[in-house]
Amino acid sequence: MPSATPPAADLLAWYDRHRRILPWRAAPDEARDPYRIWLSEVMLQQTTVAAVGPRYARFLARFPTVQALAAADWAEVAEEWAGLGYYARARNLHACARAVAAAGGFPCNIPGLAALPGIGPYTAAAVGAIAFDAPVVPVDGNVERVMSRLHAVEDPLPGAKPRLTALAAAFMEDPAARARPGDFAQALMDLGATICTPRSPACALCPWQGACTARRSGIAAELPRKSPKPARPLRHGAHFLLRDGTGRVLLRRRPARGLLGGMLEVPGTPWRDARWEDAEALPHAPVAAPWRRLPGVARHGFTHFELEMVLFAATLPAAAAAPEGEWQEAGAARASVPSVMRRLLDLAAAA
Repeated sequence: MPSATPPAADLLAWYDRHRRILPWRAAPDEARDPYRIWLSEVMLQQTTVAAVGPRYARFLARFPTVQALAAADWAEVAEEWAGLGYYARARNLHACARAVAAAGGFPCNIPGLAALPGIGPYTAAAVGAIAFDAPVVPVDGNVERVMSRLHAVEDPLPGAKPRLTALAAAFMEDPAARARPGDFAQALMDLGATICTPRSPACALCPWQGACTARRSGIAAELPRKSPKPARPLRHGAHFLLRDGTGRVLLRRRPARGLLGGMLEVPGTPWRDARWEDAEALPHAPVAAPWRRLPGVARHGFTHFELEMVLFAATLPAAAAAPEGEWQEAGAARASVPSVMRRLLDLAAAA
C-alpha cells in the first residue's frame, strides 16, 4: 500500500458513529436489497442526494421490486422518471430490470453486474461492494476528491482518474477494508459528502487528518484540480403549445432512441445551430391554427450543448381534426414531461 494510505479501520470507526441515514441504505442489522441499492445508484448519477430522496421514495412505492419495474410499461416508467434528467438512464433502468427479472435476480459478482444493460464500471462496483461485499472500491466524485487530497494529487481531472482509482483500489489490501467492503465504500462516500467537501473541507473533523498530504501542505481546498471545460455550443428550437377547448395540452412522445428517447414533449422543430424564423418554423406545427409567438425564450442546459427555444401558442380550431398525440390537463402535463419541456410551460404561464 502507498505510504500515505491511512488505516481503513480509522475510517470505519468514524463511519460506525456518523453514517448518514439514507432511504436506500440498510441499517447495520438489516439485509441489503440489491434492487434498492442499484436504483439509488442510477438515480444519483448526475443528481444530488437532496433531489433524489423524495423521488426515490415515490418511485419505490410505484415499483417496489425489480419484478414490478420489469412488468411495467415504458410509459409508466417514463412518467415516473420525468424531471430527473439524463433520460437514457430511465431506458437502461427498464431494460436492466427486465434482464434481472428474467434471470431470477441480480448477479452477485462484478462481471455479471457489468454485463447488464446500462451498468458501467462504477455502478457495477458500487452495487457489487454495497449489496454483495465484493472486494472493490467504487470511485465516484466524492472518492476522487478524498483520494486527490489524501495523496496530494495535483494532476487535473479527468486525466487523473486512473491514478485516483488505483489509489482507492489499494485500500483493498487493508484487512479491515477487505472485511467490510460495502461499509468501507459507503464510508468513503460519506467522508467526501460531509467532511471532505468541495469547498471549505472540515479537516479538523476528519478521521484521516493526520495522514492527509494536502492538509499538511495547505492545499486541501484547492484539490482536486480540473481541466477547463470547453464551451458548449448553443442550439435553437421552436415548439407549439396547442390547447383544446377545455384547456388540455397536446403532447407527443419522442422516438424511442436518441436524446429524451420515449419521453413526452411539447411538439416542435428539430434543434439546430441556427435560430428558427417564424416562417420556417410554422410548417412544423401539429395543426393549422392561428399561432401566436409568445414573448421571451426558454433556456435549458444539456451535458453537451445549451438550448434556446421559442414558443408558439394556439387553441385548436373547432372545425379542425385533433392531431395525433396525448391530450393532458395542464397539471398532469407538467408532471409527465422532462425538465426541458417544463421550461416551455413556464414560458407559457408567464405570457
